[in-house]
Amino acid sequence: MRASDTVLPDGRMIRSFETGPVDAEAAIVWHPGTPHTGRPPAPLVVHAERLGLRLVSIARPGFGGSTPHPGRTVASAARDALAVLHTIGVTRAIAAGYSGGGPHALALAALAPELVGAVVAVVSPAPFKGDTGMTGGGWFAGMQAPGGLLAAREGRAARLAYAAQEVFDPEQFLPVDWAALEGEWGAVGEDAQAADAFGPDGAVDDDVAFVTDWGVALAAMTQPVLLVQGTADRVIPFAHAERIAAALPRPELHAREGDGHVAVLAGLAPLLDRARALLG
Repeated sequence: MRASDTVLPDGRMIRSFETGPVDAEAAIVWHPGTPHTGRPPAPLVVHAERLGLRLVSIARPGFGGSTPHPGRTVASAARDALAVLHTIGVTRAIAAGYSGGGPHALALAALAPELVGAVVAVVSPAPFKGDTGMTGGGWFAGMQAPGGLLAAREGRAARLAYAAQEVFDPEQFLPVDWAALEGEWGAVGEDAQAADAFGPDGAVDDDVAFVTDWGVALAAMTQPVLLVQGTADRVIPFAHAERIAAALPRPELHAREGDGHVAVLAGLAPLLDRARALLG
């Protein structure tokens, strides 16, 4: 695995990790979940190799050594990723994102339709519409532990204060999720834990970005977007995938019955296969 640091015009640095041949015709551009270090999980590396694709994983600002960028939006973080891709010579891509990476994969595709030929979004939150209700179909409805996102609605300072006393709620995960973390997708949990070493800025700024205007219009996207969502997810409930699909011109919603937030990753491989075929 190759790590590289791209310095942006404003002096900030974005770290990325890459596998596969640098002269490959196309790449999977991976946007990891929240939190992360930027290193791609081992199963994804295997899938990229199997498909003959270069793999580029982007550490968003505040994660994995990338310079924090308070006030960033989903769109601005996607522009940072786009700058990295231009620097390293990626010209055709599948934009893929897991959980908090989902909005950024969608935004990259919206900003660079000439680069991104297909999108794979796994358990992605939907754009926030100002509906703060916990019940009755609101954006937060069905979330087991929405405290961080609720604090983010009050601004960055409130979200930082929440981070200082935040405790993980294990009830967010179903038994099938814990089983997945004991198997090949344990790399996702290990990476989330390793992200603690870089401080709270990345997760704080992700959450604030999710509950404010993303800065891109999903309705204008021209690419096929493959959405995979567990019907029993307690972190990002199934309704979020339905909202995203309703906003897109070319969605494919793949529901995985009974899966939660981690177990759903078992459905990533066939979607990457489908995206590879769509990419041409």
